[in-house]
Amino acid sequence: MLSINFNPFPLLTTDKLLLRHIDKSDVNEIFFLRSDEKVMKYIDRPPAKTTDDAYKFIQIINDLEKNNEEVTWAITLKDDLKLIGTICYWNIKKEHYRAEIGFALHPDYWGKGIMQEALTEVLNYGFKVMNLHSIEANVNPDNAASIKLLEKNNFIREAYFKENYFFNGKFLDTVIYSLLQTDSYKGSKKKKWE
Repeated sequence: MLSINFNPFPLLTTDKLLLRHIDKSDVNEIFFLRSDEKVMKYIDRPPAKTTDDAYKFIQIINDLEKNNEEVTWAITLKDDLKLIGTICYWNIKKEHYRAEIGFALHPDYWGKGIMQEALTEVLNYGFKVMNLHSIEANVNPDNAASIKLLEKNNFIREAYFKENYFFNGKFLDTVIYSLLQTDSYKGSKKKKWE
């Protein structure tokens, strides 16, 4: 069975980014991400209504990290540590060496390669440090930008579920993508994960 430990918190760095721990000082940025109509369009969860909702969300993810059940990074620029997005592993199935990845980014930073840079580093951490065998992404089929990013990183569509998710008074479709540790990965200088 997979053995993981997020203590101490795994800080990750790239050329432009620092992926750091989320704490209560990030409440306003988390509130924006969890309440903004553009960001939440395909997340299919109730939006945050108050900063209290954002505080509760931060507390939940911090508690899950302490129990090694989930890890969520604040995406920040190296020269400005303000949270501009999040990326996480959650729904970790230790017995199957599999985790689900999720991400969100402030609209001011869309289309700048930031999520690609964060995703490359987090995939590397998932395969090399956490020792995952596969990484899953659960996507709303209308979320073309996320699907494009996943496919660019060699995620393969595994399943299309029709109306399997009930949210906001209607049934929605779900697409499942996954990436195996043994699959080649275009974002890496090496052809295979080691």
